[in-house]
Amino acid sequence: MEKKEEACGACPEGQVRRDGRCVMPEVTFAALIMSLNTAALFHLGEIADPTSGAKNKDLMLAKHTIDTLSMLEEKTRGNLGEEERELLRNVLYELKIRFVKGKD
Repeated sequence: MEKKEEACGACPEGQVRRDGRCVMPEVTFAALIMSLNTAALFHLGEIADPTSGAKNKDLMLAKHTIDTLSMLEEKTRGNLGEEERELLRNVLYELKIRFVKGKD
């Protein structure tokens, strides 16, 4: 039985349409990095909570997420394609700058 969202053409949040069905997006390294980036931005108070609309800042959780990305950069060194390496480097750079500015 199709869900109401699928019948009208829209997929539930977080899913994409593939072969006429709503499915989770493909698991990729870039998707993982972007997911962690979104989490860090949320903890930096730059993305509002979707349920309350409030922007909450938790620098400890933001730092933990940034540290997780840094660990991934270290552990994957030499094993990433150029685009993946650049994405991770750029995301880390931007998050570190935002973190420092967020401490003010």
